[in-house]
Amino acid sequence: MLIDYQNVNIYQENNLILSQVNFHVDENEFIYIIGKVGSGKSSLLKTLYCELDLHPDEADKAEVLGRDLKVLKRKEVPALRKEMGIIFQDFQLLHDRSIKKNLQFVLKATGWVDKKKIDERIEEVLTEVEMVDKIDRMPHELSGGEQQRIAIARAILNQPKIIIADEPTGNLDPETASNIVRLLKNVTASGTAVVMSTHNIPMLDKYPGIVYRCKEGTFSDVTNEYNHLSLNVNEE
Repeated sequence: MLIDYQNVNIYQENNLILSQVNFHVDENEFIYIIGKVGSGKSSLLKTLYCELDLHPDEADKAEVLGRDLKVLKRKEVPALRKEMGIIFQDFQLLHDRSIKKNLQFVLKATGWVDKKKIDERIEEVLTEVEMVDKIDRMPHELSGGEQQRIAIARAILNQPKIIIADEPTGNLDPETASNIVRLLKNVTASGTAVVMSTHNIPMLDKYPGIVYRCKEGTFSDVTNEYNHLSLNVNEE
């Protein structure tokens, strides 16, 4: 199991955001987290990569990639994050360098030293997201959808066990958003699990997965409610 949360309470400062969270992620799984703005989706995701700390006495179990988050030391967080890919709504590319140099930066920062292997890996991931022809472009020369494809390429560089995507389609038009979710769905074929927060409820039918909902301080598995087209699209 890649993620195992049992009865976890999640706080922002001293405010309880989500209570008694039970959340499990295995290899290959594609997981949606839905809910209104402010319902705790991002807070939950931030606990997974230790941007938001858990209270040790507020969880029966909180394990991510074999680490016990209840006792994980701050100096151990970078090693955990190396096994993850993280994608944000606003892309977070480095705007002072080309796409190739953005990806080189990540690989060198995570211990890659062989220039030939670095170049080969960059070409591989850009081919996977259909962006190899943009390798020498600057981020500002790309559309929002193209920048998000680069963000996905960056996230899969080190063949992570989990990709965490926080509203990755939030700034994109419907067609582009659909293409981004398709790319993320394809990533699971290699064994990587994807955990994605979204407001894009119709996407749940087009690309089915496991669905959890944050609502009024609770966190629950609602997959069975989203297996068919009979969705209340306005609910979230």
